[in-house]
Parts: sequence; C-alpha cells; structure tokens
Amino acid sequence: MIGRFLGLAAVIAVVSVGVAGIAGRTTSMNAVGAADAGGDDNGNWTTEKRKHGGWSASPRGARGSPGEVRLGRAGDSHFYADANVDGTKIRMMVDSGASIVALTRRDAEAIGIDVDSLPIAGSANTAGGLVPVRPVTLDSVDVEGIEVRGVEAAVLDADMGVSLLGQSYLSKLDAVNVEGDTMTLR
Repeated sequence: MIGRFLGLAAVIAVVSVGVAGIAGRTTSMNAVGAADAGGDDNGNWTTEKRKHGGWSASPRGARGSPGEVRLGRAGDSHFYADANVDGTKIRMMVDSGASIVALTRRDAEAIGIDVDSLPIAGSANTAGGLVPVRPVTLDSVDVEGIEVRGVEAAVLDADMGVSLLGQSYLSKLDAVNVEGDTMTLR
C-alpha cells in the first residue's frame, strides 16, 4: 500500500513540473482576486492576501527578516533554491504541486545515497517512459537557515534535470508566498 502511495506521489511530482510553470505565470493580482471572490475563510497560501507591508522583488536568495528567504523568479518562470540536503548543496526547483521532494539520481548519489540499494516502490510515467521510484527519508533539508528534518522524498531514475523541492518540505513552513517575481519562504 505504501509503495503504491509513494509511486503515485512520484508521478504527481513529475507531472507537476509542467503545472508549476503554468501556475507560476499567474499574477499576484489574480491570486488576490480569487481570495476576494471566494468570500470564505478557507484560503491557502496561493489565494491569501499578504498580512504585512509591501516589499519589492529581490535578487535570488536575498534575506528578508530573520527566518525568511526570498527567491527571485528565474528566466524560465520557475523559482530555484540552493538547498543543503543532508550536508550537500543541491540546486532545486521549488514545486508546490509536487507532493514530496523528488531527487534526481545524480543529486541523490551526491548526497551519499546508494540508490541501487533502495527498494523500488513503483514507477512514474515520464516523457522518457516508465522510471522506477525509490522512497527515502532525508535527515535534513535546509534552505538558507530554514531547516526541516525527516523529509519524505523519492529518487526518480529520470532525466528531470533538476530535483524538486515539494510539499514534504514546503508544508512544514509557516508560509510560502509569491508576489510578482519574488517567492518568500518563512
């Protein structure tokens, strides 16, 4: 059962790369309008109005107040973070549509994970065909001082090009906000 769940989560992670590109193009004005149109208190970080004063887009990795990281939008419309994963710096694309952190085989091996010794929990259907999905728990994922311990992840034997920083990390934060070309993690 858990194997099927992790396999499904990996499929969602892989598919969400394209969805993140579309969602990332939504303007902050549309997000605020969606919050106003709903008329209920069930908003989430994608529809919620900001609760504090304004700020402008900053260069990638700029620090705001303590415990806050600002990421600038890259030329491909995505947000990237240099994460310290189990003591190794890994460049990751922030993907709020991915259920879990998804590591490329190359990044997993750089961290020190023996990928071939991990059990295969299922497969993900990618543009390159079916690829095995191998679940793993990461001791620590840290983005510029915002650390989450015991992060669920999966290693995908696919040429994704970049690992994904998904909800198994993001959902543990106090807030993830996007305004214009800046993503703020708290």
